[in-house]
Amino acid sequence: MSTLTDPIADYLTRLRNAIAARHKVVEIPGSKLKRKITEILFDQGYILQYKLETNDRGRDHIKIDLKYDSLSKEPAVRELKRVSKPGLRVYKSCRELPRVLNGLGIAIVSTSQGLMTDKAARRNHIGGEILCYVY
Repeated sequence: MSTLTDPIADYLTRLRNAIAARHKVVEIPGSKLKRKITEILFDQGYILQYKLETNDRGRDHIKIDLKYDSLSKEPAVRELKRVSKPGLRVYKSCRELPRVLNGLGIAIVSTSQGLMTDKAARRNHIGGEILCYVY
């Protein structure tokens, strides 16, 4: 997959691969959309911390510290699943927004008021494009 055609899929794939390889830190090319997704993952407790940096060529990137359970060494993120794709967009109203793992996971939704979780979109009574599931 190319970063030009689907940057969200590229972002999720980089995270998925880093978690599968048990990396502690992953670097991802930055953009406003990726920063907002990272903020949501941080706020929901799926990652330890993140840092926005600029490399020597002046390009932004995001350094993400991945979160693992201290006892079992299991990752906090079990699965990242892309829902809406460039070839098939998935839009839902606030009443139709899915509950991921019966409320244990989150869906990241692109709304008219910006990116937010499915719970926040339901609370604000707005629907939108479902980007991905995280659990």
